[in-house]
Order: sequence, then C-alpha cells, then structure tokens
Amino acid sequence: MQDLDFQPFPGSYTVQEIILHIAQEEVGEIHYGLIRKLASFPPPYDPQDYPTIPSLKNLLTEVHQETLSYLEGLNEGDLEGQIETGWGGTYPLGDLLGHVIEHEIHHRGELSLILGMLGREGLDA
Repeated sequence: MQDLDFQPFPGSYTVQEIILHIAQEEVGEIHYGLIRKLASFPPPYDPQDYPTIPSLKNLLTEVHQETLSYLEGLNEGDLEGQIETGWGGTYPLGDLLGHVIEHEIHHRGELSLILGMLGREGLDA
C-alpha cells in the first residue's frame, strides 16, 4: 500500500517502519528490559512480514496484549519498586513504564502528522 511506503523526508522511517518500530520497542523494553523474558533486545520486524494495514494492526494488538498481561499482574506498590533492566541500570518501574508510554505517544504524534500530510484524518487519542 502506497501510504505505508510514505517517507516524510529522505532517510526517515516509512509509515510501515514507524509502526514496526513501535512494536519492536514495546517488546524490547517490556519483555527484554523489564520482564527479562528475552535474552536480548529483539531485532527489528521484517517489513515483508507485515505488508498490509491489517497485518500491522494485528502485530500491534498481539504485542500490546502481552504487555497488558504483564501490567495486569502488577499492583500499585510495584510501580515504586526498583527494576534492574536487561541493558543495565536500576530504575523505578513506574518511570520505565512511563518511558514506554511516552515513546509510543511520540510516534503516534508522528503518524498523525504524516496522516495530515497525506490529506487524511489523524489518529484519535
């Protein structure tokens, strides 16, 4: 799909690559960095495996569902606890989760701007 290949400027991510980056970072930061379920930060998703909007939506849903399962097991006190991350360093869990949320908000804003550039309505909040 042409919109997925849109690149705002030379050298930038395409729309498809931004979406794949969002998924990769969520998996990496949660399942490698926090839960330590993965032995290393995951490689980027292959764009050829997600060539359509429905395939990208399914990936995001699957990734986010795993994150929600993790979050549902937490209680309020856990957010104050310190987490040793997969990449080194110890931080409050609440701060790390805030970073994951902020990262996604950043890229959702980027996608909304791109949608406007393409003459489409931006993402809803």
